[in-house]
Amino acid sequence: MKKRWIYSAVGAIGAGALAYVWRDETKRDQLKQKAKSLQEKWTQSESGDFPVDAAGKPEVDNFENTKMVSEGSQFGVNYYNELTDKEREILEKTNS
Repeated sequence: MKKRWIYSAVGAIGAGALAYVWRDETKRDQLKQKAKSLQEKWTQSESGDFPVDAAGKPEVDNFENTKMVSEGSQFGVNYYNELTDKEREILEKTNS
């Protein structure tokens, strides 16, 4: 019961703040510009820096590998584990 009142109060406060900002045209334009800049930042950060995007789409690019993994192959997992073990050994040698 109390949650409903809290949500209603937060919604009413938000609507009041939005109405106050939209009342003045200069504030409305500033709000629109900020929204556009945030949207541009969001789309730019998604497109370039995210490592999954750089990896591509393995289900399309490497159909045979995807099929092999779906059948239960552990080759990729074993290969990765061996590489990390080798890297760990190299790091231990350089640190000691």
